[in-house]
Amino acid sequence: MSSSVTARAATFAQVLKRVFALSAPYFRSEEKWRARVMLLGIVALNLFYVYVAVLGNEWYGRFYDALQNKDSVAFWREVGVFGWIAFFNIAVQVLKFYVTQLLQLRWRAWMTRSYLSRWMADRTFYHLELARYAGKDGHTPDNPDQRIQEDMQIFTSATMTLSMGLLNAVVTLMSFIGLLWGLSGNFSLTFGGTTYQIVGAMVWVALGYSILGTVITHFIGRPLIRLNFTQQRYEADFRHHLVRVREYSEAIALDKGEKVEREQLDLRFGDVLRNYLLLIKQQKNLVTFTSFFGQAAVIFPFLVAGQQYFGGAFQLGHLMQIGSAFGKVQESLSWFVDNYDSVAVWRATTDRLTSFDDGMRAHAEREDGLQHSPSAMLQTGDLTVALPNGVPLLAGAALAVKPGDSVLLQGPSGSGKSTLFRSFAGIWPFSKGRIQVPDNVAFMPQRPYVPDGKLRDALTYPNPAADFTDDQLRQALTDALLPDLAARLDDSDAWSQKLSGGEQQRLAIARVLLKKPAWLFADEITSALDAKAESELYKRLSDTVHAAGGAMVSIAHRAAVGDFHNQRWTLVPQEEGTGTAGGARYRLNTSTAQPAAA
Repeated sequence: MSSSVTARAATFAQVLKRVFALSAPYFRSEEKWRARVMLLGIVALNLFYVYVAVLGNEWYGRFYDALQNKDSVAFWREVGVFGWIAFFNIAVQVLKFYVTQLLQLRWRAWMTRSYLSRWMADRTFYHLELARYAGKDGHTPDNPDQRIQEDMQIFTSATMTLSMGLLNAVVTLMSFIGLLWGLSGNFSLTFGGTTYQIVGAMVWVALGYSILGTVITHFIGRPLIRLNFTQQRYEADFRHHLVRVREYSEAIALDKGEKVEREQLDLRFGDVLRNYLLLIKQQKNLVTFTSFFGQAAVIFPFLVAGQQYFGGAFQLGHLMQIGSAFGKVQESLSWFVDNYDSVAVWRATTDRLTSFDDGMRAHAEREDGLQHSPSAMLQTGDLTVALPNGVPLLAGAALAVKPGDSVLLQGPSGSGKSTLFRSFAGIWPFSKGRIQVPDNVAFMPQRPYVPDGKLRDALTYPNPAADFTDDQLRQALTDALLPDLAARLDDSDAWSQKLSGGEQQRLAIARVLLKKPAWLFADEITSALDAKAESELYKRLSDTVHAAGGAMVSIAHRAAVGDFHNQRWTLVPQEEGTGTAGGARYRLNTSTAQPAAA
């Protein structure tokens, strides 16, 4: 038993440590003085609220004595006093609600901005997803969008509500326990022929009643913590798949994949419903007990003190004061009972945010095996590119691209061509070695990102549209063979769904023609275009980078693209050539080709 209690105490201490680690940064931030003043104001309002409750308890005694004595003057005087007590009670509650909500809003805003900054910094958002989907780390947090959007709202709201509720309970207990002690007097208990005098009997009764209720509540409600944690994850997974169906609606419709996607959605929603049913059953048990516990607490003090009242020990007002004070003491001691469900949700949310925080911290503290630095040309030294499971695709590569070069990278599907580009960009965490990459470089992925909103913003992404004139934007669209879009710069739409695959690729090419980088790394950027458009656009891209004194490195399968490159890199499977260092699956052959097409 002692070891179990010690383990639970340690777990509780860990929870408090996690809550402090999540909460403290805001109250030490640049907003610390405003946050601290608002928090102190809320504490003061809670203290004043308890003081008003004490005044209300004293009013109970005078008011019911007036009723019992049929004293009309005292009755109407106490009615007037009640008006003032009610006024202050309402004023304090409204002000406390407003200040608390305002602090929660500011706290959530600060936490969200802080987590967003960390999540977006150093490509953390990308690396966490890689680690999760590659199974690299079983502790990698799932659904970071849900944790930032929903969990932070729950955490800040629940932390304020529960902490202020606990403070209110403690202060109420301190304020009313002495009052109840004095009201209780001496309670006579005869046992075995001996009469015992119990001082402050109602305090001991309230204490025993609340301890028993707390133990039973914890026993019944403990599974809620795990169920709430799981429920939040299932809800996020279901929402995530709904978003994917919306994003890939055209591809799903063309593949007639509605049945499969519906089955996947039903599967995820089934998880939501099954876990929620377990949650409901456990909450039903908890609500059953807490409702019984709360209802019994209303009559319990009168059952205990009623005998003394009927024996003439005190008047009705005194009995009502005992009932009111007992209710306040019992309610304070039973705070855990009344808030167990909320505590379970808060605990689950705290665990999810803590694991997210740990994941981002582990990423920030990782040792990067890739040395990435600027240079006038592309150079690699002892470069090893591996899969997330650690299997090397390429090992010991020493590559060089000088200004004026045009390199075509080819190889079988899955050989790591795109992964090598990711290493050049410095975003692939499973690479080791040295890479030097020039400034003023653009990387074009196979599938370009086209944000929703105004077309001009999609065209200049990620730069502000204000950096370019309308004439420059229209010329770039025309040069990228999108003249029909030149008049739609201010149109807002979901362009990733509105534009075809070929149009999205041409829009990405328009970005490059607009920004004129000196170095370009292009990964299958014309796969959705016809041969004529591909040839025309590749020539314009080649002219753009060479005019800026740079070079172009492309991945492409079509032979015609080779006309615009004077070098070729070919990834050859190990079985087809000599063995490679480090047991890599491929080796890289280099060769020269015909000069770029005129």
